[in-house]
Amino acid sequence: MEVRFVQRGGANVDDKLRDYMEKKISKLEKFFRKILNCQIVVTEHKGSFNVETTANANGVILRAEEDAADMRTAFDQSLKNLERRIKKYNSYLKDKAQLGTAEAFSFSIEEEAPEAEGNAPVIDKAKKVEVHPMDPVEAAMQMELVGHEFFMFQNAATGEINVVYKRGGNSYGLLEPVR
Repeated sequence: MEVRFVQRGGANVDDKLRDYMEKKISKLEKFFRKILNCQIVVTEHKGSFNVETTANANGVILRAEEDAADMRTAFDQSLKNLERRIKKYNSYLKDKAQLGTAEAFSFSIEEEAPEAEGNAPVIDKAKKVEVHPMDPVEAAMQMELVGHEFFMFQNAATGEINVVYKRGGNSYGLLEPVR
């Protein structure tokens, strides 16, 4: 598994800590063998560290992020969250396989450069996302795996582009287009 490090905001990951992080993140393969690569982004901001770990599990992006006063603590907490998401994803795949509805899918994300015009709102990040047919429950699971508040997908039943989103508590919402 390839591990890539990104350091931002003056964060400096020394060789000892880098080796520790690589060793710990390589243990993710015991939970899910299809992890192709990982990225660890360490950002220092006002004496605090933010560590974001992202794993590409055969096209499925799993992400976790944590803040702490210590870089190693932030990494350990982030890794723990990532492990929990991988276990949840494995459980989901096993349940889906038992129901006999397993279908391969993947998605990719490409970032574009931000554009600004006068006093208009500034969109500082744009992504192109491949949408794949899936049911809303599967889309909610994908949303949880990437740690976002919403997820866009193609509804397998209707063929329309839908969005699932987190609501208060442990509930989710579904946005469907009206024409």
